[in-house]
Order: sequence, then C-alpha cells, then structure tokens
Amino acid sequence: DRTNWKRKNLLMISVIFQKRAIPIYFKLLAKLGSSNLSEQTKALSKIIPLFKNYKTVVLGDREFCSVSLAEWLDEQGFEFCLRLKKNENIELKAHLWCEIKDLGLKPGTSFFVSDATLTKTKQVKGFNVACKWKKNYRQNKAKEGWFILTNMNSKITAIPAYQKRFDIEEMFRDFKSGGYNLEKTNVEGKRFIALVLIISLVYTIATLQGQNIKSKGIAKYVARPKEYGRSHRRHSNFYIGLYAQNWVNFIGDCWSLVQDLMRLSRHKLENYLQGMRAMKLIQSAL
Repeated sequence: DRTNWKRKNLLMISVIFQKRAIPIYFKLLAKLGSSNLSEQTKALSKIIPLFKNYKTVVLGDREFCSVSLAEWLDEQGFEFCLRLKKNENIELKAHLWCEIKDLGLKPGTSFFVSDATLTKTKQVKGFNVACKWKKNYRQNKAKEGWFILTNMNSKITAIPAYQKRFDIEEMFRDFKSGGYNLEKTNVEGKRFIALVLIISLVYTIATLQGQNIKSKGIAKYVARPKEYGRSHRRHSNFYIGLYAQNWVNFIGDCWSLVQDLMRLSRHKLENYLQGMRAMKLIQSAL
C-alpha cells in the first residue's frame, strides 16, 4: 500500500499477522501521487527472496490494479488479489465489452468470473475476477462493491484473502495518530527514513509483546473493555504491547505512592497483590 501526507509519499510492503500488517520493506518516493509499475515491481523484487519457501498471496488496492502487475506477479509464482477500478473493461463475449460495474453486482451479492479477458488495449486473458458487494445492515451501507483481479480459483478463497488487505490501514493508523504520530514529524530525507525504520521495529516488537500478554491472560490489566457488558477487549496486540510498557513504567514511578495507599486501604490488599502478580507476568512478556 501507499500513504502520503504533506510532502511525504511512502510505499510500503507488509505481512499480515494477527489482524495487523507488519512492515518488511518501504520506499520513500521522490514524488507525489501514485506509484507506477516500475516502482511497484522494484519494491516487490526486494522481498521475493524472503518468501521463496512460502505460499504467498499479494494484496493490493486500486492503485495496484494494473493487469501488467498481475502478469508480473503470476510469472514470479505469487498468487494475488488486486482490486480493479469499477470502470475497467471486461469482454463478455467475442468483441462485446462492458465496464465491470455493469456486470450486475448489487448489495448482498457476489459472483466469480473465470478466465476473464480484461482491458481493450492489452486484452489480457487467463485471470479471474471475484466480485462482492457487502450486504446493507441497518446504518452500515457499503458505497460500492469489490471487483478483485486474481489468479485464485474461487471467490471463497479470493474474497477472504482480499479482506485482509485492510489490516494495513490499521497499521498506518498506528504509525500516525493512533500510536507514534509519524505525520507530525518535520524530519526529511535520511532522518525520516531512519525514523520510519525505528518505528517499524518498535511497532513489530509491541505487536509481538501484545500477543504474548494476551496468551498469558493478563491483557485486562493493560486495556479494559470500553463498552459496558463486553467481556472481550477490542484492542489490538499493538495497543496492548504499547500500553503495557507505559503500565510497567507507571508502577515503577509510583511504587511508594501505591504502598502508602495500600496502608490506608488494607481491604484492597488482595487486589493489590493480584495486580503485582499481573505486573510480573507483563514484565516477563516485555
């Protein structure tokens, strides 16, 4: 995916893990606006050796929807799910074309077009198009459907795979206002690249620490449910890992104050001891 703000234009490749995207490669583009095919393939070429022993699915939004990129990914042995623009042309039958938005996709429906021929100029054949428009539910109404160019063999595999792409949006939010406030930095050039690298590392560490804390069953001490009656948190592994460090640091700074409060409220001693046990477990996960 790509994100931009002010004069920054960042192209990033990530691995989806536990409903978050873990960054593995990024490129600061020396321009504003969308990336092109050359920039995309050069970036992907950097990470190919990392996944030569794994089955890999490449996910991309409409910026990465070119049939040329699809052909390149297929040649590299990758599966892919790339969201097409709704005005892309598809051949219905010999010499009869229409835009994919006119295929009849409606809210609450989905279908799969096998062995499609796409674009009038290149007329690329052999790939499939998975189509889905989410069902309207109360006030939640999807504005438009998905048209996903893929070399997967069914919508049952292609659509759930593409849905995971939205996890990178959560990662960008964590990098920015939801976590590290990257968009407020004024550094440029190599300093900015170094900053993104550091944030990528600590973001990954926080996410893994959060997962570890969850597995120990002590996440409720870090981030309690915000909705009344909810037994399971809605916070991500990243959020838990990030705030666990704050929680431990707070205890260190306020140790004497907590002890004084316990002397005044001895009936809370059991809760205090329970919290201390939780803190030791949290420290072991950091």
